[in-house]
Amino acid sequence: MNKINVSRRSFIKNTTLGAAAIGLGGMALSAKSYGRIIGANDRINVAIIGLGRRLGGFIEPITTKKNNIQLLYLCDVMQRQMDNAAKRFANQLDYKPTLEEDFFKVIADKQLDAIINATPDHWHAPGTWMANEAGKHVYVEKPCSHNPRENELLIKSQELYGKLIQMGNQQRSSGNSIHIINEIHNGIIGDVYLAQAFYANQRGRTPNPTKAPIPEGLNWDLWQGPAPRKEYEHDTWDYNWHWYGWDYGTAETGNNANHEFDIARWALQVDFPEKVIVHADKHHWKDDGWTMYDTMDATLKFQGGKTIKWDGKSRNGHNTYGGGRGTIIYGTEGSVWMNRSSYKQFDRSGKMIEEARGDSNEGDTQLGGGGNITSSHVVNFFEAIRGKEKLKSPIDDAMISTLYCQLSNIAYRTGEVLDCDPKNGRITNSEKAMKLWSREYAPGYEPNF
Repeated sequence: MNKINVSRRSFIKNTTLGAAAIGLGGMALSAKSYGRIIGANDRINVAIIGLGRRLGGFIEPITTKKNNIQLLYLCDVMQRQMDNAAKRFANQLDYKPTLEEDFFKVIADKQLDAIINATPDHWHAPGTWMANEAGKHVYVEKPCSHNPRENELLIKSQELYGKLIQMGNQQRSSGNSIHIINEIHNGIIGDVYLAQAFYANQRGRTPNPTKAPIPEGLNWDLWQGPAPRKEYEHDTWDYNWHWYGWDYGTAETGNNANHEFDIARWALQVDFPEKVIVHADKHHWKDDGWTMYDTMDATLKFQGGKTIKWDGKSRNGHNTYGGGRGTIIYGTEGSVWMNRSSYKQFDRSGKMIEEARGDSNEGDTQLGGGGNITSSHVVNFFEAIRGKEKLKSPIDDAMISTLYCQLSNIAYRTGEVLDCDPKNGRITNSEKAMKLWSREYAPGYEPNF
């Protein structure tokens, strides 16, 4: 089933994996495995889709016994990714999850309750709504979508199929962040009016993509999934898809600004902007394979005189704001500097009033990985499925932060200042920009709702 086309939905709907024929994750049912069926002690049956850099973030929340999770599938379109994931889980589990490259076979398993969608960006939204259609709850990594229309479709999917969707903006589960944001909302720095979000990294030269044989073990057709078909180019599949055009990635803003934009709007309590102004360009290694900007300055204006700014420097690690990434919130009576683990509160004169450290062990600008706030965020998703907690980042809220990234990218791609409807974020002053609101899909992957 390497080529999935218009038959994929009929495959999902017509496939039945009866317990009498197939056990958990392809294993025959035994007395031991019978106790793992959904409903037994609130156990949740889970699959991880996409086993790359974010894999480490899911091992602890899945294997910690008190979380009561059964890992049915490890799914990836690259064989060595599945083999590596199996080794990483081998010492943590007393059973073996099934290795399966085919996303559609995984979500067709009726014993499966939820998926963790850690695929490349172009798969995030389609993979989520197809899993919802198949009856699964979804934890989807940021950005939750590839384009603004997909944000709208994700909300519709949740409403239509009645399944939970949580985005992986894990700082929403940081204890220090929750505390200081609540304090900001209670007026600790007065009336807030500005958030400066920032990111500085030292990414180097990117290989120029050249036509190449499909790497051994890679299902390139399934990797492309919803995107229009192309011949394989080196080294697209392994992370460089972020920088090779707009078919797969969402540039650095979609890749990283999503986190800081989310904290900024959480603190300022704003939703959709009314204006987006962007200055961005590629300044480093102009002859390499990186096809987008590597430097962006974005300003988003909101009703009530509030502003969010983004300073994104992918290839210049200058420490402008006292850290590699974070957000500074300005109010009439002071300011707060914060990142994933810490915060510092200052009065209006700039004197530090309070400092909190050590809430998170997750890195600054490191790639992938995981840590305690990712674990907390994933566990929150599990507990929300059980009805014991509310989602920290439900899709109807999370998608707004992703939209900020998309609007910034659209402003860059069109070279226009965007006027937006503050009720829904839709662009009101440019037909050219609105053409980028959606995308072209490969046959069989078009949304059908």
